[in-house]
Amino acid sequence: MTRFLTTAALAAVFSAGGGALLTQATAPDGARTALTGAASAQEAEASESAAEVTEMVMGDADAPVEVIEYGSFTCPHCARFATDVMPQIEENYIETGKVKFIHREVYFDKYGMWASLVARCGGQEKYFGIADMIYSTQNEWVRQDSEAGIADGLRKIGLMAGIGQEKLDACMQDGEKLRTLVEWYQENATRDGIESTPSFMIDGELYSNMPYDEFAEILDERVAAAE
Repeated sequence: MTRFLTTAALAAVFSAGGGALLTQATAPDGARTALTGAASAQEAEASESAAEVTEMVMGDADAPVEVIEYGSFTCPHCARFATDVMPQIEENYIETGKVKFIHREVYFDKYGMWASLVARCGGQEKYFGIADMIYSTQNEWVRQDSEAGIADGLRKIGLMAGIGQEKLDACMQDGEKLRTLVEWYQENATRDGIESTPSFMIDGELYSNMPYDEFAEILDERVAAAE
């Protein structure tokens, strides 16, 4: 079941030190230096914040079928979908112009929020590549024995994706951006009735997780109906 993270809960994450952990960087001598700014970011109004969030879209904007995935970067089922099912959907439906695919993050915990900031730091161009890296290595970074270890694991993914250290640090300390994303997630998930991950809105109709064969059958029906 989806556990909605409220803005108050998010504030508690920062007050407990979650924001500071995200902004730690390893100095040349191995010391940990906390960058400032996350905890003091101003909270935006929900109506204004939602307009600032970029939809992460893959495929032809004019594709006849739209698929929206609600996925959490800390959800094992989402990771399996990303590695086992998504490559086939991408090859057979997205690259062929049949499907426009949107990924929307769901926030169960602060680690998923941290991962979202890293993935979005690369912008539209790098988002899906970074998301793939986060999902495919989920068992490695999420199982670190400390919060600092988890933050470091996510930071390394961002660096491997070619995001510069300065830009990555700025993204990972952006508390206002995080609040904006949580508000946006809550609005979308409430409207679409999301209660588990991964969940999918296919042309506005809600579906739960499913194997590729079932997914393909639904997509084929939708594509045929659109012709």
